[in-house]
Amino acid sequence: MTTPGARLARALTIAGHIIDPQWHRAILAVDRAGFIPDTVWVTSTDHPGYYMPVSREDPDHARWAHEDYALATQVDDGNPAGGPNGEPGWGRLRTSSLSQPSLVVDMLQQLDAAEGHRVLEIGTGSGYNTALLCHALGEKAVVSAEIDPELARVAVDNLDRAGYRPTVLDEDGAERLETDLGADRFHRVISTVAARGSIPHAWVGQTWPGGVIVTPWEVGTRPGVLVRLEVGEDDTAHGRIVGGAPFMVLRSQRSDSRRLRDLVDEEDPGKQTGTTTVNPRLVAYEHPGWQLVLGHLVPDLRYAVYEASEERPECAGEASVYVATPDRSWALGEYTPVGGPYATERAGGRDLWAEVGAAWEEWQRAGRPGREQLGVTVDKHGTHLWAGSPAGVLRPLGSAATVG
Repeated sequence: MTTPGARLARALTIAGHIIDPQWHRAILAVDRAGFIPDTVWVTSTDHPGYYMPVSREDPDHARWAHEDYALATQVDDGNPAGGPNGEPGWGRLRTSSLSQPSLVVDMLQQLDAAEGHRVLEIGTGSGYNTALLCHALGEKAVVSAEIDPELARVAVDNLDRAGYRPTVLDEDGAERLETDLGADRFHRVISTVAARGSIPHAWVGQTWPGGVIVTPWEVGTRPGVLVRLEVGEDDTAHGRIVGGAPFMVLRSQRSDSRRLRDLVDEEDPGKQTGTTTVNPRLVAYEHPGWQLVLGHLVPDLRYAVYEASEERPECAGEASVYVATPDRSWALGEYTPVGGPYATERAGGRDLWAEVGAAWEEWQRAGRPGREQLGVTVDKHGTHLWAGSPAGVLRPLGSAATVG
């Protein structure tokens, strides 16, 4: 008897990713190759920021189907922007993908779905994850929503060829799921696309109390994390961050694509000069817990650090640090190893160094929690990050801070 997913399942079990027999059987039974389009896109090594097409004729195309690789299946919302020299078919933004199988399995195992559960999937894509859900739970138990009409059409065709006919919602249905509570409820909700900043409260309203929501969540400038939420009786969901999950973002929540240098106007006649006690290098501190707190408490922040030239030994260790947000608030901080206060320039409606400093103080007050100590609450007021327990919601304590 042929087991289409045997090679992929073997790779995942050897690496220790699959522990649930239910999802092991699904990986064995579903041929991932049947959900890969004729063209996929990979990062260009010669031109960073561009994605080059790889056709089915390339031997790597077939190999990747059975290995633990994520594959971009659409760029630029289906209209490739072209390469650096006008090469046709090249892309600038990945807008749909077949997720890395090890991450797919992790998310499905976190879902804790069982026979009798009705499951809502946000983001059908090419249909592979949908097929796994159908195999494990039955096609009548699965509703999947895809906002891109062409992707939805292709997914339905792929699923039909694989022998599965779940309910696939069209563009209007997918948009409704982000905003309307609706009448339908599910025991489980899984999103194959990241929520950025706020996790839609509508997903909580569409989940039965006691149900589970598994979704990637992204804040700040770092790759997303995986959140597992349990829904309570009070239309509120609480849960912990359970791992990393770099995913594409919901189209309605995509971040502003302008570069930092497009947001900074150093010739602005209204800019202010002064000093700050906030260490400008804090924005680049790589601690995973801090980066989540910073991204959540100082939303939409982006930064760039320009180190002093090696040709100026008298400036060793110094750096010019820029921060900016899409509303064109920006600030410059001149770091020196001597310590603060640090010279600044700033403009716009937000005092970004004060916001960064307040976020740092709140992280310190909470005991400098790591990613594994952080969790998320989603209620009618929004999405809240907490440390330790849902009672420990992180909020800046003031607008000023002193950081050495």
